[in-house]
Amino acid sequence: MNKASPQLAVAESGYQTSHPTFREAFRFWLKLGFVSFGGPTGQIAMMHAEVVEKKKWIGETHFLHALNFCMLLPGPEAQQLAIYIGWLLHKTRGGIVAGALFVIPSIFILLALSYIYVAYGHVPSIAAIFYGLKPAVLAIVGAAVIRIGSKALKNAVMWAIAMAAFVAIYFFRVPFPLIIIGAGIMGLIGGKILPQFFLGSLDQGARSTSFVEEVGPPPTARSLLIRAFKISGTWIFLWWAPILFAGIFLGPRHTIFREGLFFSKAALVTFGGAYAVLPYVSQLAVEHYQWLRADQMLDGLGLAETTPGPLIMVLQFVGFLGGWNQPGGLPPLLAATLGALITTWTTFVPCFLWVFLGAPYIEKLRGAKQLTAALSTVTAAVVGVILNLAVWFGIHVIFPPGRNVDWFALVVCTIAFVGMLRWKWNIIAVILGSGLLGLIYTLAGFR
Repeated sequence: MNKASPQLAVAESGYQTSHPTFREAFRFWLKLGFVSFGGPTGQIAMMHAEVVEKKKWIGETHFLHALNFCMLLPGPEAQQLAIYIGWLLHKTRGGIVAGALFVIPSIFILLALSYIYVAYGHVPSIAAIFYGLKPAVLAIVGAAVIRIGSKALKNAVMWAIAMAAFVAIYFFRVPFPLIIIGAGIMGLIGGKILPQFFLGSLDQGARSTSFVEEVGPPPTARSLLIRAFKISGTWIFLWWAPILFAGIFLGPRHTIFREGLFFSKAALVTFGGAYAVLPYVSQLAVEHYQWLRADQMLDGLGLAETTPGPLIMVLQFVGFLGGWNQPGGLPPLLAATLGALITTWTTFVPCFLWVFLGAPYIEKLRGAKQLTAALSTVTAAVVGVILNLAVWFGIHVIFPPGRNVDWFALVVCTIAFVGMLRWKWNIIAVILGSGLLGLIYTLAGFR
């Protein structure tokens, strides 16, 4: 398929998709980087609404297949999903552009907010705008549960798995990776015993058209091994080069070097995105390294929630505060900036390695019945996890601590939710409008 011009491809299931030019995709990823509020759930919902429902760049089952793979990786699943989709559309350059633009705007926005935080304290007008954004984000998350659930929960078994996942994570605090692994094992077993229940949600169209070009004969085991070594060598070098430079020029005891090592380890061992990494980072960054206080960690989470980009950007705030509080002979602002940048680098660069290394193999497995059965149950479990996040977020937005029902948040959330589902309101318009309402509501003295 010629990538220079938009064309249509029809999957075996009859789903029609259009292939964007690289310029079209670039503009979309750039726009998404500035408006991707709401943490991983909201961002996944935005990508689903845009690339599947509106633009039809990839099919529903293809999107869920990619999402399930990214859910199994350590690190921020929303950014990894962007890399995967970008790679599907335009190979390596598409993945790099999608993944980079997904986080670059939030890097600079959070750097500015972090400096304002340490230098001037809170800015009321900014807080007022983000007060209006939160109910809009809640509406986006709720709409995501409806949209993805309606596609993935095709029978009683899938509904039961989704509800079991919700109960497990919400009431019993079962770790997210265990839920996903358990769902996958259940799908492998169920696909053999009761295939009519475990293949129905993803089997139709599981072999939808891929835009990954297949040129020449199938690759040999030797060529696959060489490819894996090239990708691993390139991205591991890029990952560790700044850390080695920090160790050489600043010393192994300096905060910048220690932050690079710590967040590199976090990138390897933390599964489930921001909600899984925060307890681990909070414990070590606050108690062991003493880079910041517990109340500052909570403030950082609030700042990260009110900026576009992955919620895991809160780690950049931790790196900034670590450099600011322990500059190690450098000017505090320089140390803080370096700490923020090396933290962000070691958090997100590994994502490119995982996706570029694994995506081609995952694509070749699309349509395999046993994998399809496993991914069916994983998708159902993900619906339950998203519902958990929606409920958790809803409680904090509608029933803020120490206050009664926030009627402003409830009304804005309800209007935005109904508007997106019934009238297909644009997500960007909803976000901008809600932020403006929050500012007006606050300036009018109602809050």
